[in-house]
Amino acid sequence: MVILFFALAAIALLARAVQLQVFNTEFLNQQADTRHLRTEKISAHRGSVIDRNGEPLAISTPVDSVWANPQKLVAAVDHVPELAGILNVDPDQLMRRITRSMDKEFLYLKRHLSPEMAAQVLNLKLPGVSALREYRRYYPAGEVAGHLVGFTNIDDDGQEGLELAFNHWLSGESGSKRVLKDRFGRAVENVANIKSPRHGKELRSSIDLRLQYLAYRTLKGAIQKHKAGSGSVVILDVRTGEVLAMVNQPSYNPNDRSQFSAERYRNRAVTDIFEPGSSIKPLILAAALESGRYQGSSVIDTSPGYVIVGPKRIEDPNNLGRVSLTTILSRSSNVGVTKIAMSLEADQLWQTMTRFGLGSLTSSGFPGESAGLLTHYNDWRQISQATLGYGYGVSVTALQLAQAYAAIGSDGEIRPVSLVALDQPNVSRRIISSENALTIRQMMEEVVRPGGTGSEASVPGYRIAGKTGTSWKFAPGGYSEDKYFSIFAGLAPASDPRVATVVIIDEPTGNLYYGGDVAAPLFGNVMAESLRLLAVPPDAALVGAPEGVVQVMSQ
Repeated sequence: MVILFFALAAIALLARAVQLQVFNTEFLNQQADTRHLRTEKISAHRGSVIDRNGEPLAISTPVDSVWANPQKLVAAVDHVPELAGILNVDPDQLMRRITRSMDKEFLYLKRHLSPEMAAQVLNLKLPGVSALREYRRYYPAGEVAGHLVGFTNIDDDGQEGLELAFNHWLSGESGSKRVLKDRFGRAVENVANIKSPRHGKELRSSIDLRLQYLAYRTLKGAIQKHKAGSGSVVILDVRTGEVLAMVNQPSYNPNDRSQFSAERYRNRAVTDIFEPGSSIKPLILAAALESGRYQGSSVIDTSPGYVIVGPKRIEDPNNLGRVSLTTILSRSSNVGVTKIAMSLEADQLWQTMTRFGLGSLTSSGFPGESAGLLTHYNDWRQISQATLGYGYGVSVTALQLAQAYAAIGSDGEIRPVSLVALDQPNVSRRIISSENALTIRQMMEEVVRPGGTGSEASVPGYRIAGKTGTSWKFAPGGYSEDKYFSIFAGLAPASDPRVATVVIIDEPTGNLYYGGDVAAPLFGNVMAESLRLLAVPPDAALVGAPEGVVQVMSQ
């Protein structure tokens, strides 16, 4: 009977084994797969942003995000305090998050941990707890390039700057794979790749990080020296339209999310508009020359030192009398330029300003870029045309003004602004004749020479062409009498311009507030080092230099 019992038991076991391994194989495999096979995301890393020389501006570093299945993790509630300690979160808060998510199978415990910290969590071997490989953005240049590069959110989507403008280019597409997991949720084996990830593409920006550092450092020092509210510097390549540097103050560090506020991270050089003051005068003189009514040798009578337009009296500090166009520019005569602007046809003046890019976007593609403000000539009053001559009633961005000056530097041809490094220059469009552009540059050189309003912008060994500007800030009820924009815009070297640079200082305090006293020295300091870094040969003789040196530099 015992032998018979064991024989029957053996037959029963054999029959059960045959049933499980032959007849019910598909069902049991399906049940096993349901319990242990999982589909996991394969994260794609975001493309890097580099400067024109290959220096990194934004890179993605691998991190791990710890997640859990609350329905399984709740079985190990006694280990939650230990888990909270590793994650550096409040244990009670973590427990509340777990219990509130009992109807879910997925809950992030903490995002973007270092791989070492994630390994500590997994070593606890808690049920339902796993780690997901992701990528976090890191910005090596920090606040130096923060406004330009921008930042991403925690899901690695661009939110500001180049990160947003070129998000479609930089973003990757995640893949997926099927993995076998043990009862603790740890991956045991990669079963199959379902979809391979597509990583983001690298973006080579137009920025030269050397010039960016230089402009940032110099601007920050000037803001501190003059106790100004804010400021911007833009450097454009005249030959291509590429942005070589673009900095603002105050700045922010995109690696520190606690600094993310619109007041700090907006790119003022692109989004903020201002009335350019006298820095618009070279464009007015260009319109005058293009009209055919004026030549470089034309003389304007500014006596008796003022002009009355409607109810407004426009005056110069001194009565300059009969002066040339060059003197009007170098001495920044509001009377002279007002008479010129008033003598031109409104539509001709408006069309010239429009061709210079005023009132329209620069084609940079930067998010939030402002088009400025240039009202149509049909809406002008007599006083509107008069004040336009010295930069009131029109608003521009620093980038727009730099583009307009670059057109003068490129012999009257304007190019779209590019934030991406170009293999070939963008197609240009002629807006004024090359002869008139050269004449304007020669006039602008007198601004920087001794006796001009912008002499502080001079650079030893180089011919500089530029124009100062000082404008009152608009305030409720009219213009403020103690708040200013200090402006300098210029080209270097004047003989064959390589860069166009605009400097804006907003609300300098103290006794110095004119563009020639505040913005011009900053321009000179930035240009002196920038021209050396770009290996631009000097085009002027150094005063007091040995004869041999003078000859070499003049060549």
